[in-house]
Amino acid sequence: MKAAIMGFGTIGSGVYTVLTTNEDIIAKRVGEKIELKYILDLREFPGEPWEKLVVNDYKTIAEDPEVDIVVETMGGVEPAYTFVKAMLEAGKHVTTSNKALVADKGADLIKTARENNVNFLFEASVGGGIPIIRPILECLTGDVIEEISGIVNGTTNYIMTKMTMDGSDFADVLKEAQDLGYAEKDPTADIEGHDAQRKIAILTSLICGQQVEYTDIPTEGISQITADDIKYANAVNRRIKLLATSTATGNTYIARVAPYLLDPKHPLYSVDDVFNAIFVHGNMLGDGMFYGSGAGSLPTASAVVGDIVEMARHKDENIPLEWKEEKLELADPSGVECRFFVRVKSSKDDVKKAFGDVEFVEGIVEGEIGFMTNVMSEADYDSKASSLDVVKMIRVK
Repeated sequence: MKAAIMGFGTIGSGVYTVLTTNEDIIAKRVGEKIELKYILDLREFPGEPWEKLVVNDYKTIAEDPEVDIVVETMGGVEPAYTFVKAMLEAGKHVTTSNKALVADKGADLIKTARENNVNFLFEASVGGGIPIIRPILECLTGDVIEEISGIVNGTTNYIMTKMTMDGSDFADVLKEAQDLGYAEKDPTADIEGHDAQRKIAILTSLICGQQVEYTDIPTEGISQITADDIKYANAVNRRIKLLATSTATGNTYIARVAPYLLDPKHPLYSVDDVFNAIFVHGNMLGDGMFYGSGAGSLPTASAVVGDIVEMARHKDENIPLEWKEEKLELADPSGVECRFFVRVKSSKDDVKKAFGDVEFVEGIVEGEIGFMTNVMSEADYDSKASSLDVVKMIRVK
């Protein structure tokens, strides 16, 4: 069976490594060998073992009837969308690790695949090497998924872990993450939560079967988290983690990406460094958690190759995926109830007047106090906090 890779960067080259290193075991599991015929890239790679596989025009792949499976690891929405759609319309199965493409065009590409009796799979688009999409679609199909909460970005989790362990400032840890290759030169998508926003949109779309627009999900990153916030977190025996959450309410979901304070009993509390974890609550399953390497060349490539094997086993049939183009209107997140940790430059009397009896934390930063509210809605918190000089608010799980 012939395959092609579009985009030969970190993930694409990882897919090549997995396919060549584990060639025999993959052939055994598929029932035939997977042979890589093309690599689409603008570079030429002179002297490399794959030099003769490189082509510069995606139509070479689309128009070759021998190619059954295409891997897209280019990133971004365009030209990836144009190329992937052309492959599906040409009767080729496609797998991708591209969360921007899946979040934006997933419903359309699933429909195109169905119309052409091929498959569009994207296990690696959420959680890197962690299997989460196929378990949701296959293992938990008898469940109503009532909540998904995840640490789905290794860069931000590394930064929060280092700040917690070392007491370092955000800017210093970010530079260290960039030096180690954990953070991009432009880290905006990671540290402002946009990467996690797309991933929780994909997961929510899959569990509800409709298009969830990632731009509708309120999102806060970690760029405003300071060493002082870490000191307060330590004082209340909690850790700050960037979570992507989606919770069922009525016939829809409430989704959010934001930093949360987690206590030691929370299943995501001890997920550190660049690791990812996704907590799932089903009405029959109860609680479950998927944990592992959420990024990196080989872990992500492993998930891509898992899709290749799945598609090779279903070469002549479409695997049904329910993700309609009809948009799901998400519920108003201001109705969500939780506790809030607040730093203020107001007096204790003013805090008590606004919030009643609360747990105070003093002596961390001169000229301010911290406190933990009782459980209340976001709208109620906003109303009460409007009378105070708020320095920072972090939600509590």
